[in-house]
Amino acid sequence: MTVFPHAASACVQARKILLAGALGLAVMGLGAVAPALADQRPDSFADLAAAVSDAVVNISATQAYEEKDAGNGADVDPGTPFDDLFDQFLRHHQQGGGDGSLGTRERSSNSLGSGFVIDPSGIVITNNHVIADSNEVTVIFTDGTKLKARVIGKDSKVDVAVLKVNPTHPLKAVKFGDSDKMRVGDWVIAVGNPFGLGGTVTAGIVSARHRDIDSGPYDNYIQTDAAINKGNSGGPLFNEHGEVIGINTAILSPSGGSIGIGFATPSDTVAPIIDQLRTYGETRRGWLGVRIQSIDDSIAESLDLGKVRGALVAGTDVGGPAAAAGIETGDVIVKFDGVDVAESHDLPKLVASAPVGKEVAIVIVRQGHELTKMAKLGRLEDAAQKASLTTGDLGQGKALLSTPLERALGMALAPLNETSRLKYAIKDSVTAGVVVTGVDANSPAAQKNILPGEVILEINQDPVHAPADIARKMRILKTAGKKWVLLLVSTPQGEERFVAVNL
Repeated sequence: MTVFPHAASACVQARKILLAGALGLAVMGLGAVAPALADQRPDSFADLAAAVSDAVVNISATQAYEEKDAGNGADVDPGTPFDDLFDQFLRHHQQGGGDGSLGTRERSSNSLGSGFVIDPSGIVITNNHVIADSNEVTVIFTDGTKLKARVIGKDSKVDVAVLKVNPTHPLKAVKFGDSDKMRVGDWVIAVGNPFGLGGTVTAGIVSARHRDIDSGPYDNYIQTDAAINKGNSGGPLFNEHGEVIGINTAILSPSGGSIGIGFATPSDTVAPIIDQLRTYGETRRGWLGVRIQSIDDSIAESLDLGKVRGALVAGTDVGGPAAAAGIETGDVIVKFDGVDVAESHDLPKLVASAPVGKEVAIVIVRQGHELTKMAKLGRLEDAAQKASLTTGDLGQGKALLSTPLERALGMALAPLNETSRLKYAIKDSVTAGVVVTGVDANSPAAQKNILPGEVILEINQDPVHAPADIARKMRILKTAGKKWVLLLVSTPQGEERFVAVNL
């Protein structure tokens, strides 16, 4: 299956299956349930569709580019490996005469998507990927009116863009609803421009919530079986009250067409971003300055967490809010600003949605004890800009390591010294630890993807400085009957992560 970042006819067969399932309840003796379900099923979505359709628009985005003019020569798509080849060939073997020079001609490509009006003055919302890299954006209304649009702001992380048109009269607009109130099984309708057809309405239910499809750091999609196809991107997903509770963004499909699994960005996620884009023309997300990783059963057991929960801090940014608040590598963040962090994926969304400059309480677990730290949030965009200015030289080394001194968990280990730094291009930021020089196939370390050249920094949150430290700690843990050991491992470039290895 493939997830397409473009959204993607109501399925009559699926509707028949749904009705058959409802009738089956009565057949099985649950006759009291079937009438209740029938009472909740709307007779028609016609009134709802009529009320909102005029606020849904088609988006036409044009990308213009220059193409080399080969005269009567072969027509080669720009950017292909053969482009320069034909350029050189035609300069030496001209077709049609002339001085051998190649002219240029401007070509354009169009993308079609959907959008919706949220302000009668002319504020239109769509997906960022619908208008990305476009030179010209046109908004087309249900009455055929076409208006040029200006991009006020866009955000690739939640895939949203805010457009402005200048209408001659107030436009029909819709408002956002509370996506957090939507339950699995609630009715929804999608309105949009699938395959360029325009004005298409499909209906279905909320199939699932909080879906993570690995499309970005803030994935929190509503899954729906309302038919979503190419061209539905940027269109609204409505609840039964005509409120926008999601923006149709992606589909899961082997062919690019709807198979009844579509994804919409929840209104609760996107509405604050839209407000920021309208006010500032850019996003202003909160920043904590931590690198985190997920916690599995083995890590939870090694940290005595009791159950899988929270976000494990794999590192803190120097000068960041977390470091200033006293949050350390190995801490587990279990609550942020009064909200429980059930899993690591929850934390980036909570931090990003918090106001820049706000002082928040962060509950961590350290060595089995809960502590509360106060952190003043920075701005994510400022931190990203600073990080982009930092470069590092990994260096090159040809020196060979001496024979490793110790082995443990299927790893050959050696001291971190100038020889090992040169051999594995280990950055100076990795100041201490033990270098992994070899990993046995099918060993506990290999199963956790520990690689030669990586550096073990800690064992069960205790620093190690020599191979003998690791061997000694392994013997102690085995004597104590421990099943897991928690390693803090760094790549040669200094990226750290926790790894729980079976003893």
